[in-house]
Amino acid sequence: MSTVSTTVNVSGMTCGHCVSSVSEELEALAGVETVDVDLNAGGVSTVTITSTEELSSAEIGEAVAEAGYLVVANEA
Repeated sequence: MSTVSTTVNVSGMTCGHCVSSVSEELEALAGVETVDVDLNAGGVSTVTITSTEELSSAEIGEAVAEAGYLVVANEA
């Protein structure tokens, strides 16, 4: 079975509790296998989601918002 890796930028995370909250919400999405967060306290953190199927940006955004944070656009 192949996996899909999706990377999003999330603003507002500052600590391990933030990482846990976001990870927990994303791991609850169907097909999600792992969530890896590269925390940039006070800045924009990178979240990589590995799943068995493509995830829509809307469902990722809703899960992150449920944890109290915001997905932001990639900066070029």
